[in-house]
Amino acid sequence: MRKFVRWKMIGAGLALSVMLAGCAQAGETEPGEGGEEASGDVEMAQAIDGAGATFPAPLYNEMFQSLAEDDGIQVNYQSVGSGSGIEQYISGTVDFGASDAPMTEEEMGEVDGETLHVATVGGPVVPTYNLPGVDELNLTGELIGDIFLGNVTEWNDPAIAELNPDADLPEAQIQVVHRSDGSGTTSIWTEYLAAVSEQWASDVGAGTDVAWPVGAGGDGNEGVAAQVQQTENSIGYNELGYATENDIPYANVGDTPEGPFVEATEETAGAAIAGADVPDDLRISISAENTTEGPDGEEAFPITGLTWLLIRQEQDDLAVCKAVAEAAWFATHEGQEFAPPNYVPIGGETLETSEEFIQSMEAQGQPCYEGGGEG
Repeated sequence: MRKFVRWKMIGAGLALSVMLAGCAQAGETEPGEGGEEASGDVEMAQAIDGAGATFPAPLYNEMFQSLAEDDGIQVNYQSVGSGSGIEQYISGTVDFGASDAPMTEEEMGEVDGETLHVATVGGPVVPTYNLPGVDELNLTGELIGDIFLGNVTEWNDPAIAELNPDADLPEAQIQVVHRSDGSGTTSIWTEYLAAVSEQWASDVGAGTDVAWPVGAGGDGNEGVAAQVQQTENSIGYNELGYATENDIPYANVGDTPEGPFVEATEETAGAAIAGADVPDDLRISISAENTTEGPDGEEAFPITGLTWLLIRQEQDDLAVCKAVAEAAWFATHEGQEFAPPNYVPIGGETLETSEEFIQSMEAQGQPCYEGGGEG
């Protein structure tokens, strides 16, 4: 299996140190036209809070450390899962949310004003497993669905053995591990299973939190990775970075028993994203398209998704809005150098749209992004 550069692993309570924001007082600035403060007179907040997806958490750790070193903005990002991140964003307890699942129309209706989905990176969700002596495993999407439905319960089942004739599959019960929290990773995973399995679509469906037919739950990508590591004969699903960081094998995925079986890499996930029809608001479930062929005929890993920062387009606090805009711009530009090999950098129209979103942010009648608009 292809080896990747290791990432720093972080716990569910990922947090960078928080410093009190040094905001300018209202009496220290000259009012602009109409009695409002001019944007340049309001100093950028030096600390902001965010919460949400565990999928990009290793990457955000690297990005936000660099942001603090380069620009002095401290980002306290809590890796609590997309579901909780959306809830905290809606309630206004954080300055931005983060999710691997696009917000639903109902969720967006609970927010006062427009929500921007600023895409930061894409990446694959892989079937992780713990089978001593089995270094490579091929699975079809339909077979993965049958395993997570409880229809296939033994590792030496003929359906698995047919795809892996050279593997020493144990005569042992399959131990399924899934997320126990509301999760964008789960949304990517279940959107794919609903696309490849009629029974999954009808009996379970897709979303950040579903009624799992079988298996044990783990909290966050970290929790699932730990359970798979600790449980022989198990199978779960994780963002690629958690699998590579913990040396957990992951299966190749194919459409049919005849293959081809595609390995999750930056290139194959990138091909899946490149082949997707991304809408103007960037809210898309790429894994639901279930394709193993990219736009130029190259192999594409089908269980792939984008991840977003969730940001209010119009805000009340100009100092905080400036800092959020600066952090979002950094994540979509300078921070992209930290993306490979486990994530896919954004580009093209997706990047252009994210730039437009950031540049549209405003507070107190003033624009929040102060940069020149160049990456």
